[in-house]
Amino acid sequence: MESPDIRGGDCSDAATFETAEKIILRWDSTTSEEAKENLIFQSDREEVDRYLQAVDEVQRLVSSVSISDNHHHEVKARSTIQIAMARLEDELRNILLSQTSTFEPDSLLLDSSASCFASRANLEDTETVTDDGDGNGEGEGEGGEEQQEEMNLVLTDGSDSNSGSGAGSSRLSRSRRSSCKSTSSIREIDLVSSEAVSDLRSIVQRMIGAGYSRECLQVYGNVRKSAMETIFKQLGIVKLGIGDVQRLDWEVVEVKIRRWIRAAKVCVRVVFASEKRLCEQIFDGLGEMEETCFMEIVKSSALQLFTFPEAISISRRSPEKLFKILDLHDALADLLPDMEEIFSSGLSESILVQATEIQSRLAEAARGTLVEFENAIFREPSVVPVPGGTIHPLTRYVMNYLNLIADYKQTLVELIMSQPCAGLKCTNDPVKPDMDLSELQGRTPLALHCIWTMVMLQFNLEGKSLHYKDEALSHIFIMNNVHYIVQKVKSSPELREIIGDLYLRRLTGIFRHAATKYQRATWVRVLNSLRDEGLHVSGSFSSGVSKSALRERFKAFNTMFEEVHRVQSTWSVPDAQLREELRISLSEHLIPAYRSFLGRFRGHIESGRHPENYLKYSVENLETAVLDFFEGYTTAPHLRRSQ
Repeated sequence: MESPDIRGGDCSDAATFETAEKIILRWDSTTSEEAKENLIFQSDREEVDRYLQAVDEVQRLVSSVSISDNHHHEVKARSTIQIAMARLEDELRNILLSQTSTFEPDSLLLDSSASCFASRANLEDTETVTDDGDGNGEGEGEGGEEQQEEMNLVLTDGSDSNSGSGAGSSRLSRSRRSSCKSTSSIREIDLVSSEAVSDLRSIVQRMIGAGYSRECLQVYGNVRKSAMETIFKQLGIVKLGIGDVQRLDWEVVEVKIRRWIRAAKVCVRVVFASEKRLCEQIFDGLGEMEETCFMEIVKSSALQLFTFPEAISISRRSPEKLFKILDLHDALADLLPDMEEIFSSGLSESILVQATEIQSRLAEAARGTLVEFENAIFREPSVVPVPGGTIHPLTRYVMNYLNLIADYKQTLVELIMSQPCAGLKCTNDPVKPDMDLSELQGRTPLALHCIWTMVMLQFNLEGKSLHYKDEALSHIFIMNNVHYIVQKVKSSPELREIIGDLYLRRLTGIFRHAATKYQRATWVRVLNSLRDEGLHVSGSFSSGVSKSALRERFKAFNTMFEEVHRVQSTWSVPDAQLREELRISLSEHLIPAYRSFLGRFRGHIESGRHPENYLKYSVENLETAVLDFFEGYTTAPHLRRSQ
């Protein structure tokens, strides 16, 4: 569709207007089928330039004195401008829609730390497989699967990272992906081509110049807002109210937190940043349109993005939530510097304020959750003794929890600012745990909270030990559990630095003292049967050893040792080194005493009747039997006798 040329400076205003009007009317889609079926900006560039020049000329004439003096010409000119603006509005919408692209994974260009806030550990000793609540189970333990999930984050449902462009979708070209720039962590990509930016700018300049800024903003905002909503869906960010989030099972929320953190990085550093850059490219120098347009596009999406962490920050506090809350807090802390750069104007500052307030609420939630964890340890009610005096599940849980706290030390040192036990109060009340803060001067509040946690754990374990009917087993229970605490602290340099060697030495003393108390409770009575007292007799005719008393001594020793072996081979000392040290210690008392007693009195028994009933065990038999102790057997093994 050819248009007359209005280039030629010698024409009068009336002639110029008439020529420009013809060009504009030829593209009036309300009167021309050809204009309805074609688009100006899909024509050759000369036609585009002619049309834009025609709009400029009519707008110039509308503002000129010569036209304003002639009412008829003024009405006609304004009508022509109105037709032109309607056409440019359509062209603006079409260019924006044709340039709307879907992200590919390699277009994000995010730094390799994109998933560093994924759950760093689980409270269990092994990684578990979680389900996102949508019927798709996902294991986070496999590095390849985690990386694949990263890649799939920005694909629409059902698409494949190796597939080609889908029907009706316009992918970012390789040349456009390569034209990204980086400032700090921000990765700005071209949402539309540079040619389209030039065309869009030429349109919005004329619409705003003609007083059609509201229509321009509406079209631009609606199309770009829809594009952003599509991107959010691709990233898995769906509209959830605070109540919706709080009604979800925590296992489902955990998966959503991991995804939200990765998606939020993309939203802020790529999507929002690139959207702002596009607004700057198109609306720069056109008053407040740049910021107004940007806010019109991102405000509802930003509100949708931050509703999720806000819901987490005000949800019911429970210990298992602490580390995901910290993940969210750290993710926001990581994003805030970039947000300060992106939302720097007065119009967009409210989004930055909202994110900052949510981070503060997450910090408060973390502090409250830590206190809730401490109180939960104090209140843990189980009274059924664990079989064999082994390590209690509470001990494992608490120490794994403290190891995770150590992993988050950098954050928690900043967040935890007050000393512990404000709720339970540090007193000398025998029914409450106590901690002498005077011995811990100079420790950080976080360190005091960790130590206080172990104080309450130890206090709880002492209470649980009272439910064992066998006193010796209660000491084994305390020894096992406190030793486990010590080993977990030693195995984590970060936790050991927090706790400090002073308190670690105190814990070491506690489990060693428990081992000593076990030996006294078990072996003092056994070893007393190997003493000489009461065996010697003296009379008017003879003096020597009472064989009947000696037989009773051997019989008593055999009975007691058999019972100890039967019972304590079912007890458990899980730590191999501690188990060996305990066996060596009891052997150092038992074996020499038995060897000496047997050496002094064997002859007296062997010279009497049925010596095999009393000399049942050799020293070697006892040494072998000791190896059965603390193995946690279900049934005690057979005790070998002398041949």
